[in-house]
Amino acid sequence: MRYASALILATLALAAPPAAAQTAAPVELRILAINDFHGNLRPPPGGIRINDPEDKTKKVMVAAGGAEYMATLVKQLRDGHKNTIFVAAGDLIGASPFLSAMFHDEPSIESLSMMGLAITSVGNHEFDEGRTELLRMQNGGCHPVDGCQGPHPFTGAKFHYLAASTIETATGKSVLPPYEIREFDGIPIAFIGLTLKGTAGIVSPAGIAGLEFRDEAETVNALVPQLKARGVEAIVVLIHEGGEPAGDYNECPGISGPIVDIVKKFDRAVDVVVSGHTHRAYVCNIDGRLVTSGDKYGTLVTAIDLKLDPASRDVISAKAENVIVANASLAKDPEQTALIDAYDKLAAPIANRPAGSVTQTLSRVPNEAGESALGDIIADAQLAVTKDAKDGSAVIALTNPGGIRTDIIPKENGTVSYGELFASQPFRNRLVTMTLTGSQLKDMLEQQWLDPKRPRILQVSNGFSYSWDASKPFGERVMAEKMTLNGQPLEPATGYRVTLNDYLAVGGDGFTVAKQGAAQQYGGYDADALFAFFRTHGPIGPLPLSRILRVN
Repeated sequence: MRYASALILATLALAAPPAAAQTAAPVELRILAINDFHGNLRPPPGGIRINDPEDKTKKVMVAAGGAEYMATLVKQLRDGHKNTIFVAAGDLIGASPFLSAMFHDEPSIESLSMMGLAITSVGNHEFDEGRTELLRMQNGGCHPVDGCQGPHPFTGAKFHYLAASTIETATGKSVLPPYEIREFDGIPIAFIGLTLKGTAGIVSPAGIAGLEFRDEAETVNALVPQLKARGVEAIVVLIHEGGEPAGDYNECPGISGPIVDIVKKFDRAVDVVVSGHTHRAYVCNIDGRLVTSGDKYGTLVTAIDLKLDPASRDVISAKAENVIVANASLAKDPEQTALIDAYDKLAAPIANRPAGSVTQTLSRVPNEAGESALGDIIADAQLAVTKDAKDGSAVIALTNPGGIRTDIIPKENGTVSYGELFASQPFRNRLVTMTLTGSQLKDMLEQQWLDPKRPRILQVSNGFSYSWDASKPFGERVMAEKMTLNGQPLEPATGYRVTLNDYLAVGGDGFTVAKQGAAQQYGGYDADALFAFFRTHGPIGPLPLSRILRVN
C-alpha cells in the first residue's frame, strides 16, 4: 500500500500576476522541509500514525523515518526539478536517541549535511547544551569536556543556522544570521529563521545567559523593508513554533495554537511558513498563506512547490504535500548507512549493555492528576542513588515531565538495554540534592501551573505525596495539609533534602523556587541512576498511580 498520496494539497493563489508576466513562464521552485528531527538517525519506534486509507474512521501505524530512508526520499523528491532547496524548522538535535546523543549530536549534524540540508531555523532544543555548543554545531571542533569521541573529526554543519529573533543583549545583534537570500533563475528568495519566543522558559537559563528571544512576528515585520531594499519580494519563514490541527497529516481542520496568531500578524510580504515544535503534521491555509509542518523524528518530508513571477519576482502560487518516509518502499542510502555504522561501532557496546527487565511497558503518559508510571520509576531511581549520607541524604526526588521523552518498551523476553533507558531521558542531566523547606516545596509545586495551558506536573518519588485542587486559583492549588512524607505532614519551616536534575535546579521550566535550595550537592547523571535502579530492582513494572491526587 502506498501511503505517500499523489494528491497535491493546499494550492493557494497568493498574488495575481501582472499582465507583463504573461510573456515569461513562471520560475518553479521545490522546497523540501523537515522539522523536529531530534537526532533520530534510525526509524523511531511506532513510525507515524495516520488515518487508515481503507477506512478513514480508523488509525494505522506506518513504519517511517530514519536517515537512511529520508536521504533516499529527498533525492527522489529532487529528481526532475531544476530548482530545489532543502530546509528545516528547528529541533534537529537535542532530546535524541543514544546513538546521536552520546556524541553530542555530531552524527545527526553530519547526516543532515550529507543529505544536502541548506538552511534551518534554531529550535529550543538546539540550546539544550547552551549557546556555545550550538555555535560548535555550526562551526565544528571537539566537545569542550568530552573531547573528540567520533570516528573522524567533527567539522560542523554544512548547512546554515538562522536565528533572527535570538538576540545578544550586549550587542543587540542576532546570535546567528537572521536570514539568508538564495537566487533561483535570477529571482531572490529570503529565508528567515526564528525560534519560539517562549524558549527562555523551556531551556536551562545558564545555557542562554545574555540572550533574549523576541516576538516572532515583530522580528519578521522589521526585516521586510530591509529585504525589499535588497530586491527581495518572495519570503519564506522557517519558524520553530506550531499549531494543533484535528485532521490527518495532509489536512488542516480546526488548526489552533500560537502559529495561527503569529501568521496573522506577519507582514503581507511573507508568502510561505514552514513551522514545527508541536510535533504535528499539517498543510494549511492560514490568512492566505501556505503553512506546513512535518510531524516529528524524520517521519515526513514536506514537498512545497512554488511558482515565481519573473516580472514581479514574487510568489504567485504555492502548494504542498507531506510525504511519508515509508520504510517499506524506500531503499537505504549507502552513505547514510556507512555513517551510522561508523558511529554505531563505537556506541553499540555501551548502548547494548543489559539493564534489566520490565513486566510491561512503562508509559510516560500521565493520568488526570499528572502522574505517569515511568515518572514514578525515574523519581524512585533518583532518590535511590542520592539517599545515602555520602550522596546527599535525599528524602524526596522530583523530576520534570518534559525530560521524559519516550516510553520504556520491553523486548519479547522483557529485557531492556542501557540505550533504551537513555532514550527515555536523553538530556544527560546531572542530579543535584539540596535543602528546601516545606514551604518552599509547596511554592515550587504551585509553579507547575505557570502556563495554565500546559501544566508541568513534576513526577515524585515513593513516600512523598500531595493533592491539588483544580478549582483553585493559581498559587493556591496545592493542599498544604495533604503534602506528606512517609505518611507525615510536611512542616513549613522544616528543611528536607530534595533531589532534582540540574535543569530544574537552575530554574528550568519556570521552577525558580529551586534556585533557593541550600547546601547543594552534585551527583551523577539521571540516565545512569535509572540504569543502576534497573540493575538492582527487577523485574520492574508499573506501580499504582497514587502519589499525586487531583481534587475537582
